[in-house]
Amino acid sequence: MSVLDAVIKPMHPEGRRFVAIAAAITVLLFLIDEVPGLLGVALTIWVYYFFRDPKRAVPQREGLMVAPADGIVSQIEAAAPPPELGMGETPLTRVSIFMNVFNCHVNRAPAAGEVVAVAYRPGRFFNASLDKASEHNERNSLRLRLEDGREIAVVQIAGLVARRIVSWVEEGQTLRRGERFGLIRFGSRVDVYLPEGVAPQVCLGQTTIAGETVIADLAHDLPPCAARLE
Repeated sequence: MSVLDAVIKPMHPEGRRFVAIAAAITVLLFLIDEVPGLLGVALTIWVYYFFRDPKRAVPQREGLMVAPADGIVSQIEAAAPPPELGMGETPLTRVSIFMNVFNCHVNRAPAAGEVVAVAYRPGRFFNASLDKASEHNERNSLRLRLEDGREIAVVQIAGLVARRIVSWVEEGQTLRRGERFGLIRFGSRVDVYLPEGVAPQVCLGQTTIAGETVIADLAHDLPPCAARLE
């Protein structure tokens, strides 16, 4: 990979309209003065960067689950999946990944499987890092049936400044591990509910890369991940 490829990433088509708007604003700002025009250039670059969609090296070993989002592991706790998915009330281990406005916001499937259900629920826009965001915020939830018959839930949650959840999958569709399935605009969070008895292989505060970072191993009975902060 060249240095240029490392810096310039492909942009997801969802971002074209926003980059065009930012570029138009920049032209108007330059008509006013050079200084606000340069600020507009910075804004346009940031909008492009927000909608970047880089390729990822998805691990292929059997049984691995990967992170659905770039960001920070903000919570690991037991919680019931969203009721609209019909997965019951038994608490499962929920791994929450918080994305700030500088993270790549394209979301990827944690594991290969069939989309059994897709459920959108309108809601509020609390800070996505808060506990109540999982219950009260706008969200879009996927129920995935894995190749071994077990099921997981993947939930896109809107954040404080996010106002649009995008998902392009439908019930009955089959996803590959690491395949793109949606994005959330401008700051948000993704929750993954692991199958019963599966321990997370990430820790609180860990940085994740969508499609690459291993968050669980379905093929091996491993203890929860341990780490130290330095």
